[in-house]
Amino acid sequence: MSDKQDNANTIDDLENGNATDPNQDGGLQAVLAAKEDECKALSEKYLRQAAEFENYKRLAQRDQREQIKFGNEQLLQELLPVVDNLERAIKAAHDNKGSAALVQGVDLTLKQLTSSLSKFGVQAVDSIGKPFDPSAHQAVSQVPSDRVPSGHVVDEFQKGYRLHDRILRAAMVSVSSGPAQADS
Repeated sequence: MSDKQDNANTIDDLENGNATDPNQDGGLQAVLAAKEDECKALSEKYLRQAAEFENYKRLAQRDQREQIKFGNEQLLQELLPVVDNLERAIKAAHDNKGSAALVQGVDLTLKQLTSSLSKFGVQAVDSIGKPFDPSAHQAVSQVPSDRVPSGHVVDEFQKGYRLHDRILRAAMVSVSSGPAQADS
């Protein structure tokens, strides 16, 4: 027989078991099965790697959105004392009957600054009359009150601010301890 006739086996011959060399058939089947197992393992590894990469991309995008959303947090925290001082200046001018033009100018400056802050997502935290919330309020004192229920904010010493959904600065407040106890 010639060499061409010896190598005339086809895939159909292997599948049907009609190979010309019976010793070679079992070995080929084993090699084929091993290669199929290797292919399955590599395919599963690829799918795991692809899923891990998708998770990584999702986390990186979330981190990037958070950085964009809260990246200016430190700058905004530095501006809050300016807002406090402008509010104090307006209050002092009203208490001492200051120049109306000066008060009006400072008031307009305060409104412009608070408007600019709100464009970046900074909002004042409402406190007076609301239930005390330790995540948004810092209790400075506790006072008896007949007007305000126990556990609610009576007075606000310093405004609190929120940046989007995160507390930028907690409000310094006084909390009601309920009605005053009468001495018997």
